[in-house]
Amino acid sequence: MLENEQFQLAVAEDGHLSQLYFKNDPYHMNWVIEENYLNEVGYNDSEKLFGHFDLTVNGEKLQSTRTLPEITKTTKAISVNYRFNNVSVNIKYELDKQLNWEIELMNETQQALKIDEFGIWTALSYVMFRDKNVLRNIHDSAAVFPSISTNYTKINAVRRDNQGGNLGIYQTKGETRSIGTYCVYENLFFENVSPSLDGLLFHKLILAGGYPENFKNRDWIYSKEGLTLEAAETKKWCYALARNKDQEEFYQIGLELAHPKITYTPLNVLGKPVRITVELPSNLQIEQIHVHSCEEHELHKDVLNPKKESNGKQVITFRPVCLGEHKIVFSFTDGSEDFVVLNVMNELATVIEERAAYICDALYSGQAGAVPYSFEPVSNQGESLGKLNLVLKKNLLGKLDLEQVRKVEESAVRYVRPKWFVDGDFTQPQKLYGDFYRCMDFEYIGHLFYLLSEFEDGILQLHTSEVYLSWAADVFDLRVNPELHQDSRGKEEAQMLGVYFLYIQDLLKKLKRYGLTEKYETINRLWEKVTHRVDSETLTYKAAITEHFYDNAGFGPTAGALSEVGLKESAEKYGELLLANIGYSNDFRAQNADRWWEALTYMIHSLWGGVTASAAFKVFEKLKDPAYLEASYRATAGILYCYDTHSSTTLPLEKGMAASTYAVAGPHLNRPDLSRERFGQATFWRDGGIFSRLFENDSQTPDWDMGEELVAYMESFGQKTFILKQSDGIQVINGSFEEFDDNYRVVSFAPFIQSYYLIDNDSIRELKETSQELILKKKDLWQLESIR
Repeated sequence: MLENEQFQLAVAEDGHLSQLYFKNDPYHMNWVIEENYLNEVGYNDSEKLFGHFDLTVNGEKLQSTRTLPEITKTTKAISVNYRFNNVSVNIKYELDKQLNWEIELMNETQQALKIDEFGIWTALSYVMFRDKNVLRNIHDSAAVFPSISTNYTKINAVRRDNQGGNLGIYQTKGETRSIGTYCVYENLFFENVSPSLDGLLFHKLILAGGYPENFKNRDWIYSKEGLTLEAAETKKWCYALARNKDQEEFYQIGLELAHPKITYTPLNVLGKPVRITVELPSNLQIEQIHVHSCEEHELHKDVLNPKKESNGKQVITFRPVCLGEHKIVFSFTDGSEDFVVLNVMNELATVIEERAAYICDALYSGQAGAVPYSFEPVSNQGESLGKLNLVLKKNLLGKLDLEQVRKVEESAVRYVRPKWFVDGDFTQPQKLYGDFYRCMDFEYIGHLFYLLSEFEDGILQLHTSEVYLSWAADVFDLRVNPELHQDSRGKEEAQMLGVYFLYIQDLLKKLKRYGLTEKYETINRLWEKVTHRVDSETLTYKAAITEHFYDNAGFGPTAGALSEVGLKESAEKYGELLLANIGYSNDFRAQNADRWWEALTYMIHSLWGGVTASAAFKVFEKLKDPAYLEASYRATAGILYCYDTHSSTTLPLEKGMAASTYAVAGPHLNRPDLSRERFGQATFWRDGGIFSRLFENDSQTPDWDMGEELVAYMESFGQKTFILKQSDGIQVINGSFEEFDDNYRVVSFAPFIQSYYLIDNDSIRELKETSQELILKKKDLWQLESIR
């Protein structure tokens, strides 16, 4: 045991870090995965605990668990030394103001050694506990957000309650190649057990190699290189571990530890200004800045020049000329290097138009299809209908295409209704999952009928808009009314919140306007009942459990729904879980909502990431706290990446295609071939288990559960851009800007822009404007009347 006023830690006999606590932590959280918990739930993965490592020297694989280390202790430090035939590894934990973690790899021979792989497990407490006591998942587990950099890698392990302190890890010496993950889990979905899913992610610092021999993918951003250890040479890596209370302090501590602080626009549009701001510690000076991009398999490298501002920060702006990922590399005069990764997309209206066209032209079966009138891939889950809702929403906001609307209408009437309901009777759901059905499916169907009701009768061809509105109400009643279900599962699920928080207020208003009073009153009563019940249970966070033990599909919709009905205090409590769930990183793809199940790794999941982003947006609208707005937009940039057909680091997608999943981690240690790759869940079909029961083969398209999140995006950032006042200027969310002597030129990235919002502390003022660019004079920026 070792302790000071900040930390308490212990190292086990086999050399792994078994305990890491903050002193005075009210929850006494162990920040590393515990061997006792692995044994308790039956996971045999103790070789992945914090401090264990894998090492390949001249082709020979070595592991820390295969030799007993020598452990020495002083009053301030514990050293763990492993000796092999030709190398030794020394790991040291030293307490100071922070916890200093040193890793040394020593060549014990007089010949050069080739290190093909050196990876050390950094098993922070990223756990979905198998425990219905959701407070354990909130207080004793962390989401882990990596910022991988040549010399300035950072990790923040954010406690899932967003309170009580987080654990930051900062590289202070050496080079980090990457951070990989390995997942273990149990899923009892088909056993009709709820909650059915728990699991852990083990993180691994990759100091050399990390991939199978001769492995290749399209990722050109992160190094896969091994290293050479010269005769008698020692290589050293150092990391500092420090407590932080929030995102701002995490980066401030980084500055104090001599890390650059680089902010950037995560999502950018071709030809529009990209804006990057750099704040440097006193010991660093920029030598050169390069932008790396890839077009038609050719890597490009261009020089960027910073502009110094009066506040000591440096600003880089440029207009990108090619699509796809861009790596902005900062080389410093001391020889060190840092970078950020951002994305450049087409105009988003074009992306959405191409997506809708692909869905209707390539995925629609029509009357003669194998499953007539369906959109591929066919699925029993309601999420698969999100693409239909996307097509309808695009046609309501963008270019109207009669044929697209009518294909969706035909599918809704002739495929969806008879498939999910016995003889099309909305009170008789089909048991599509053996002996049960899912209430959650009905919220997508209700949304489908509601969106159809938004079109004029002259556009529709099978029924009137009022008929579809009535159908929407009937299906929605089934979704939320426990009295309409016979079995306990149906009754229970009917009372769970879901993605219907995205549209219920619009549905209620329209039912009232059309005089469907009885349907309105029934649904409104149930809506008020469920939200007030959830409100009353806020202290236990019961709604954070779904069919999984802890799930943003639970607390996301809950926070959004509580915001929608104005239950501010509870919305704020669940909102904290959202802030802890949405990442921040030097790579826009690692800023998404934290989820792992669909990819067996830290991932972007288009649907649930998008729903989480939308929930954060609704909390912002209620609480007026820009932290939620910024988090929502960070997540949104990752969601749109799933629709980007111009990626240069992943397998290509045809125009209009999409992929539901992006694996953030590289290497993905469960499936190395999926490292930093986009794919659909069907790719796991060949791995067996639950996936072989969800899918028929591994060739099904990668976008089966996508669409609803893009509808949510079109409702929020699809129409709005935000300008935040700061002490030293402005910040633009969902756009960019260029600064001149007397004014700002603000560019909106919203595809269907309707309004700009000016935010000054708690004050939010709307500026009705539909142009993509806006000139704002500095002298009267915050005088709304003079702007008008």
